[in-house]
Amino acid sequence: MTEHTQHLAPAESAARAGYTDHFGPEGLLVRGTVVVVPGRGETRATYDRFGRRLAADAYRVRVVDAPQLDDGDLAVALARFGAGLAEAVDGTAGDDGPARPVVLVGADTGAAAIAALPGGTGSAVPPADAVVLAGLPGRATTTSGTWDDELDVRTSCPTHRTTLTADPGLRRGALHDAVPQALLTAAHDGEVPVPALLLVGDTDPLADRDALAHTAKSLDRARLAVVRGARHDVLNDLQHRSVAAEVVTFLETLRNDLVPQVAVESSAW
Repeated sequence: MTEHTQHLAPAESAARAGYTDHFGPEGLLVRGTVVVVPGRGETRATYDRFGRRLAADAYRVRVVDAPQLDDGDLAVALARFGAGLAEAVDGTAGDDGPARPVVLVGADTGAAAIAALPGGTGSAVPPADAVVLAGLPGRATTTSGTWDDELDVRTSCPTHRTTLTADPGLRRGALHDAVPQALLTAAHDGEVPVPALLLVGDTDPLADRDALAHTAKSLDRARLAVVRGARHDVLNDLQHRSVAAEVVTFLETLRNDLVPQVAVESSAW
């Protein structure tokens, strides 16, 4: 897999139309390209901390806007979404193309949209080498209407709660929106022909654990990781360091035919 020397600024760039970019330390070889897709109500700012953390490990990270999937024609919306992802990946390319592996990371409906792409993620141009599906939603929606109630569904992390509350672009109440049944069916029953890491918090009230287990078992190369104590915003909850480490470990195994770099030979815990 190709590595590129990072010649850009060491910190994240200023947000540009439709994207926010995070770059690794100057002079290091870029270890891959990660495109992050937010979920219901979220903005790109929701994933600044996550993007910075992956970038610190020399990954080129681009956060895009949340997908618009409620215009009535799911096939058209997914085609538009896939084209936007391809454009986002192409926009990171250097002289030798985008740094590989190219990995799509989605949260909530962002995860569902990635999993539901027509023909699987291999249909994207350029194709994705792997996906991370975080907080893939089930059929449940939140039942209480206050902002504090929504925060409780999302996260117990004080920093993330502050980030969400202070974000003027975040759409409060978005978790009340039911996810279209057609999208859920396509996400859980569709083809994902590349390695997939599924992440779910074990206290996520919006998750359907049975459906997730079925999805993971139905895919050829999938791993379902359950985060203890985490709620719906599993990439940004109190356990965000461990979750980011799990994601980086997954990214690194892609360079080694999915064989982990570290094997525990013996342990007292």
